[in-house]
Amino acid sequence: MSSTATLRAAVAPRSTALTQALFVAVGVLFLAAMAQISIPVPGSPVPVTGQTLAVLLVGTTYGARLGVTTFATYLLAGIAGAPVFAQTATATQHGIDRVMGATGGYLFGMLAASWLIGFLADRKADQSFLTSFPALLLGEVLIFGFGLIWLRNSLDLSWKSTFAAGLTPFIIGEALKITIVGTSLPIIWRKISTALNK
Repeated sequence: MSSTATLRAAVAPRSTALTQALFVAVGVLFLAAMAQISIPVPGSPVPVTGQTLAVLLVGTTYGARLGVTTFATYLLAGIAGAPVFAQTATATQHGIDRVMGATGGYLFGMLAASWLIGFLADRKADQSFLTSFPALLLGEVLIFGFGLIWLRNSLDLSWKSTFAAGLTPFIIGEALKITIVGTSLPIIWRKISTALNK
């Protein structure tokens, strides 16, 4: 059995509801904590956060079903008023207004990316350097695709202004996040697999 398959067996459908709820709760707390790493970007309503790194990690380690369940729970917690979203100078920290605001598209993009990255990870895309990077890049494309379209429509910006506010300042940081996850997870899975097979 592969290392990732072994890990995901703990949250597979045959596991108890309590086990799955525990994984969801831990994932939501991790997403919320990483969202609080928030650095404002001058001239943009979109901050630099650790949230996308958390989405990449949760999606790849949880798989599609539990990954999207975890992020959906995170979204619902924020809508209900829990202080789980990144703080910005131009938006309320939580609530439905935040989700429907200018940066809401990134949140929905993260929901979609959680499923896509998890779907690919379920098919072992996260176990090799050659497949993990394209999978993570596709997740980022979904996040920023949703985010940019929403941002443009919310603020009635030109595409040039939209890219300047919602993409350009984040390219280096997102590339670094992909590199961290894409290089570390195959190594970690390999070590776990070796340990389990001893």
